[in-house]
Amino acid sequence: MKRSIVLCVAFLICGFSMNGQNFYDPDKGCLVDVNGECVPNTVLSALPFLRIVPDARSGGMGDVGIALSPTSNAMHFNASNLAFAENDFGVSTTFTPWLRNLGLSDVFLGYVSGYKNVDDLQSVGASLRYFSLGEINFTDVDGNPAGTGRPNELEVAAAYARKLGDQFSAGLTAKYVYSNLARGQRAGDFIIAAANAFAVDLSFTYDTELDLTTYGSNLRVGAAITNIGSKVTYTQNILRDFLPGNIGIGAALDLDFDDYNRMTFVVELNKLLVPTPQPQLILEDGVVVANPDYDDDPENDIPDYREQPLFSGIISSFGDAPGGGAEEWSEITKAVAIEYWYAKQFAVRAGYFHENALKGSRQFLTFGVGLKASILGIDLSYLAPTSNQNNPLDNTLRFTISVDIE
Repeated sequence: MKRSIVLCVAFLICGFSMNGQNFYDPDKGCLVDVNGECVPNTVLSALPFLRIVPDARSGGMGDVGIALSPTSNAMHFNASNLAFAENDFGVSTTFTPWLRNLGLSDVFLGYVSGYKNVDDLQSVGASLRYFSLGEINFTDVDGNPAGTGRPNELEVAAAYARKLGDQFSAGLTAKYVYSNLARGQRAGDFIIAAANAFAVDLSFTYDTELDLTTYGSNLRVGAAITNIGSKVTYTQNILRDFLPGNIGIGAALDLDFDDYNRMTFVVELNKLLVPTPQPQLILEDGVVVANPDYDDDPENDIPDYREQPLFSGIISSFGDAPGGGAEEWSEITKAVAIEYWYAKQFAVRAGYFHENALKGSRQFLTFGVGLKASILGIDLSYLAPTSNQNNPLDNTLRFTISVDIE
């Protein structure tokens, strides 16, 4: 199905804008509209497709993955986990339909990942992510036809993981990212180009056996800093935008009750390493005035938080929210999940993901099943929203096929 899109710079850089009628109210601790009601102040980045969870196992567990038992899909969450992989080699492929609730059939995410154990201490991995936005009819700002195109985005990644002890490992991932939303089209005085970036992930895993059940138990704790790389632009102007850098921590507890029954409990927290949008207007002594910290150089008409260099932006992201610590905490997404395996052949999964209503409001339940026969595995997942915020995966099945060889 073809869609029409108005070409404008704001669209191409993911809709970064501030409503001039909104202002920050320090008494309410939020951005408010003209009626005094709190409105979202979502942290935004370029290339958000890099944060889409690519596999059906995690998709059935509230999008957790940093501390799950290692598979080839650890490439997305925490490559250091590959050093603890039990099998010698693994590969998987996932197909994720996108926006099926809107009747679209040509928008999807495809993901292929694999790993190989070099020896008892080292593992290497690689992955390919492809996001197709289907066929689109472009129009200019006046609504006149401007041709058609097939926007797409791509990530290629390679990782190295190594044990630094019996229970601890570290991983480093390098990736190249490409985003073509409207190459060759015109936006004002600029010709739209494809965006390119290089980025890295740094990850760590602690894996230890516990004595919580007669048949054994295991605790994994993971941490990952992902998508740290060059800022990008779709035009030749001076403005560049942050990749969706992220810091996440997770813990997973495996409990074996006998030779056939295992349960895993998981918790995970994530925060974008991207500056929080700053209000252009603030309420001061009952009067709405211009925020003096919004733009030190009004001639270029670019707010200061968007002009920050990469590492300055990462550091400031921990303390730049207008609402202080309470708003910083609201920028952290939380997820919990449970997984049950019978005889290492059949799995049932469920999870819950929560994002603050003023920071995106993604809130959903997920469910999944898994089947494993010899070296072949199949995973399915389903997402059910629990908020009024539409999700591109609403009521959509996605599936993963994997092969693991000892």
